[in-house]
Amino acid sequence: MADNILDLNRRAWNSLVENGNRWTVPVSPEEIAAARRGQWQIVLTPFRPVPSNWFPGLDGAKVLCLASGGGQQGPILAAAGAEVVVFDNSPRQLDQDRLVASRDGLTIDTIEGDMADLGAFADQTFDLIVHPISNCFVPDLEPVWSEAYRVLRTGGAMLAGFTNPLRYLFNEDIEYSSDLLYVVNTVPYSDEEQLTNEQKQRYTVDGEPFEFGHTLESQIGGQLKAGFVIAGFYEDLYPPEEDKLSAHIPSFAATRALKL
Repeated sequence: MADNILDLNRRAWNSLVENGNRWTVPVSPEEIAAARRGQWQIVLTPFRPVPSNWFPGLDGAKVLCLASGGGQQGPILAAAGAEVVVFDNSPRQLDQDRLVASRDGLTIDTIEGDMADLGAFADQTFDLIVHPISNCFVPDLEPVWSEAYRVLRTGGAMLAGFTNPLRYLFNEDIEYSSDLLYVVNTVPYSDEEQLTNEQKQRYTVDGEPFEFGHTLESQIGGQLKAGFVIAGFYEDLYPPEEDKLSAHIPSFAATRALKL
């Protein structure tokens, strides 16, 4: 199964585009026009905007939107003046970026590939890497961080969102009759290893991507091991009335990591 995760998740995200998943809906012409006027923001996590002081000057900056297809972050940054490459495993997600580029007269390069293999790029190519929550769809984070560090220029920054692994402790398939949460899984979590064969088959049929709940040591410690210095951090959550866990604790986070 492990060898097929990349292909399975590519097909799943292609399907999610067709179904109008929130993370596949391109930004509007109005948002692009505002970004051209210098009024813009992006998210790495469900709702909280990235602080403006996390970004370098974008005019002419070379930006890699890593596993960031969907016509959202890349077009906004391109409209704000950056030279943007969007790199994603799903061709249909990349189609969304191409759609906005064509619609609004933007220049965006789109490349299909695995976030853990950035061999398409030379060392020290980018000034900024933007990596919204997406590494939950790969089983191993070490190559993601090491490749990001390699292609980032000295003095550059990587802005990365991720899921707190505690979110994977709870089985979302259970129909709860109260606000109680039941711990049923272990962390690090893997759909590949912890789902039943019946559940795996349902994921495959329904077009749901396989997920992996990586430890905080892999998320934050992995960035440090790759050579980054963490210079910023924040947490985020869903509206508590819509998500049981968010009523108790934020379960998403973002880091600003520097290559010094």
